[in-house]
Amino acid sequence: MTAALRELADGDYYYQALGGGHFRSTIHAQGAWNEHEQHMAPASGLMADSLERHEPRTDMRMARLSYEILGLIPGGGFHIETTTLRPGRTIELLQAELVANGRVAIRATAWRMITSDTSAVAAVEDTAIPAPDECKPFDGAAIWPGGYIRSLEMRVAEGHRPGAGIVWLRTQHPLTDKADSGDLARLMGLVDTANGIAARVPPGKDSYAFPNLDLQIHMYRRPEGEWLGLDNAVSFGTDGIGLTSTVLHDLQGPFGRAEQILTLRRT
Repeated sequence: MTAALRELADGDYYYQALGGGHFRSTIHAQGAWNEHEQHMAPASGLMADSLERHEPRTDMRMARLSYEILGLIPGGGFHIETTTLRPGRTIELLQAELVANGRVAIRATAWRMITSDTSAVAAVEDTAIPAPDECKPFDGAAIWPGGYIRSLEMRVAEGHRPGAGIVWLRTQHPLTDKADSGDLARLMGLVDTANGIAARVPPGKDSYAFPNLDLQIHMYRRPEGEWLGLDNAVSFGTDGIGLTSTVLHDLQGPFGRAEQILTLRRT
C-alpha cells in the first residue's frame, strides 16, 4: 500500500499524461473504499476522453457508455487501449480498456451514433431539479474518505435523505495535466459519484459496503458545462444486491440516466 501511494503523480489534476495512452494518477483520483486504489469516477472520465479522441467523427456523438469494473483499480501508473469493435456509417461501437499491473481493471464500450435534426419532435419526460445556487453546500468528505471526494465542490437540495436525494457537483481539477478535455469527458468523470451521495447506510465499520460493479450511462442529449446534477435513488434487495439509479442533469436540464449495480457486503 505504501509503495502504491509513493507511485502517485504530484499535481493539481487527476492524471499526468505520459504519452502513448499511458497515465499516472494523483491523490485527487484516490478511491473511497481503499486508499491505494483509484476512484471509478475520474477513471471513467479519462476513458470517455480516450474514446472521444479515438478516430473522431464530427457527424456522430457518444450516446451510451458502459463500464465494467473488473477489480480493484490500482493507483499509480496504467495505460488505456482504445479500439473500434464495430465500424459503421451511422452507428459505431468503440472499446477502451484500462490496464494496470498487467491486468484489465475497467472495460468500457461506447455506442457512437449519427446525429440529425430532430428538434421538431424533441421532448423530455425527466423533470428539472433545483439549480446549484438554490442548494446548500454539502461536505461529502465528512461521509467518505479519499482524495477524489475531497476534490469536489458539492451542493445538496432540500429533501435529501438516506436512499434518495439531489446533489450538484463540480471540480476545479482538470482530468490531466494537459487540461484539454471537453465537457463530456469532464462530466462523465463525475457520474460514478452517484453511488455515494445518498447512501442508504453509512459507510464504514459495522455497517455495509456497497461498491458498484458497473456504470451504465445513456444520454439523449450531449451535456455541457462544469456542473453535474444527480437526481438519485438507491435500492437494496434482500439477497445482497442493490441498484443506484440516477437522472443526470447539467445547467440546461436533464440529459440522460445512469445505473450502477451494487454488491452488498457486511463490514
